[in-house]
Amino acid sequence: MVKERARILVVGGGYVGMYTALRLQRGLKQELRRGEVDITVVTPDPYMTYQPFLPEAAAGSISPRHVVVPLRRVLDQCHVVIGEVTSIDHGIRTAAVTTLAAADEGRAAELLGYDELVLAPGSISRALPIPGLAEYGIGFKTVEEAIGLRNHVIEQMDIASSTRDPAIRDAALTFVFVGGGYAGVEALGELEDMARYTARYYHNVRPEDMKWVLVEASDRILPEVGEEMGRYTVTQLRRRNIQVLLNTRLESCADRVAVLSDGQRFPTRTVVWTAGVKPHPLLAATDLPLTGRGRLKCSAELTVDGVEHAWAAGDAAAVPDVTAAEPGTCTAPNAQHAVRQAKVLGDNIVHALRGEPLETYAHKYGGSVASLGLHKGVAQVYGRKLKGYPAWFMHRVYHLSRVPTFNRKARVLAEWTLAGLFKREIVSLGSLEHPRAEFELAAGGKPPHSPSDDPKGSS
Repeated sequence: MVKERARILVVGGGYVGMYTALRLQRGLKQELRRGEVDITVVTPDPYMTYQPFLPEAAAGSISPRHVVVPLRRVLDQCHVVIGEVTSIDHGIRTAAVTTLAAADEGRAAELLGYDELVLAPGSISRALPIPGLAEYGIGFKTVEEAIGLRNHVIEQMDIASSTRDPAIRDAALTFVFVGGGYAGVEALGELEDMARYTARYYHNVRPEDMKWVLVEASDRILPEVGEEMGRYTVTQLRRRNIQVLLNTRLESCADRVAVLSDGQRFPTRTVVWTAGVKPHPLLAATDLPLTGRGRLKCSAELTVDGVEHAWAAGDAAAVPDVTAAEPGTCTAPNAQHAVRQAKVLGDNIVHALRGEPLETYAHKYGGSVASLGLHKGVAQVYGRKLKGYPAWFMHRVYHLSRVPTFNRKARVLAEWTLAGLFKREIVSLGSLEHPRAEFELAAGGKPPHSPSDDPKGSS
């Protein structure tokens, strides 16, 4: 039994943060009821995003609200704080937290004390100092970016349909994706599929008028599914008239021109950056040990190496892979490990509070599945290779089984069923990004949003 009141602070509301807090809720049910434990979750967003569904949300196969899980509903025994942890001093067990009300109250941050710390801030996009990237690049890591990209693609088709200037038309219909990992390939596959379908409703835009380009710096794409499936994916994308450029880098996208390392230039209004992630900057603002790549040094029990009362998992943690043949190997920073690590992490905190021995995290990577658009996919699961419709079907079944809560599973399944019975929705709601523009114009305020002000190139 817990002998004294324990304050548990969970930093981050993603895979690890949500699943760890959920596990703690269940494992410490009696202690929470008696007031012996307090669980606080600090997260920038009041929801957890199930990122494998972002490509389908961008393509309109799933509603955006069904891609996210509301934390307050799931973590009803936790204190959910919407804010950012800016620094941590584990020596005195305090975290500096800025909340939405901090600016209005005239203070920078408040100090939050804790007894047990769970660090799971995740990762952020790894942007390189490429000219024009900050001004014109579009990320693909949040549900807002996914829906914004969908609106943007349809809007570019509207621009191309309504102009007589061939230069503007070509730039509007050229879409450049940088990064050949899961995010880039799946986003490109789903959006190209959606745009191809949408073109049938335009009298002067045909699928062959659009130019889709995938830029990858290495010599292969989708390394997680194996070399053979990676080559198959390249072949399938090229059969859809998608240019796949391997061993190629983006040198610049200034002035809406994508300049590649092989000398090619693509005037474009769309550059989607999915070229990897890096550890959250919060990790550098702690007094905890880090690896050379900026991740937390962790043990196989998911404790921060050499530090008591500090725990970590997921993208932020370098966790030893005890199932690997080569010593020193760490688990891959992906969702498959993050969800499983969170369960062990939650159980180990319960064991630690009760003075019980800790469990070791051990999970052999089972394989990967990837969607390339409707009814198209690749998979390598426990040595078995699948392609086409079977792989796409496995992709949907696997992620439906993994998305949190029965509520979300039922809603996603219902949407997939309805999508199979009815036609796609092809409406762009880009004005949602600027909801006050119309009223400001009517009230005599500032002029409506200008295309030149939009870093995504959207009008």
